[in-house]
Amino acid sequence: MEAQQGTQEIYLAGGCLWGVQAFVATLPGVTFTEAGRANGAGRSLEGEYDGYAECVRTRFDPEVLCVEQLMAYLFEIIDPYSVDRQGPDVGRKYRTGVYSREPAHLSAARSFIAARDDAERIAVEVRPLENYLRSADEHQDRLARFPGDSCHLPAALLTKYRR
Repeated sequence: MEAQQGTQEIYLAGGCLWGVQAFVATLPGVTFTEAGRANGAGRSLEGEYDGYAECVRTRFDPEVLCVEQLMAYLFEIIDPYSVDRQGPDVGRKYRTGVYSREPAHLSAARSFIAARDDAERIAVEVRPLENYLRSADEHQDRLARFPGDSCHLPAALLTKYRR
């Protein structure tokens, strides 16, 4: 699915994709979200996604929302110093990251991180999008369909920017 006219696309990883998708979908200027996995190497014999980061494919209107603002929102819901972990979710697939096919998005994300006093401690991966797999239907908008499901994000954050 291609980005709509006037929108741009970026992929945000912040731990378990259910909460990240629920949060990002409420942001002003976000026009579409999809739960998925980015930058992996395929599937293992056990059917696991090898090396992928759980992420949210995010379309946004750059007239309303810029990458730096998206980064600020992402930093509200992640521990940017944590490696391969967010909340109780532990493992490489729960790493934090920003992925895009647009060099300007990556540059903006890197600038946002570099401007912080603690930039050298930040563990957020910023890389070109190499590949992407859409998650199964059961993972799409999961917390909207099952609000009681577990999530590492506090409920107040999931509704903070709801339109």
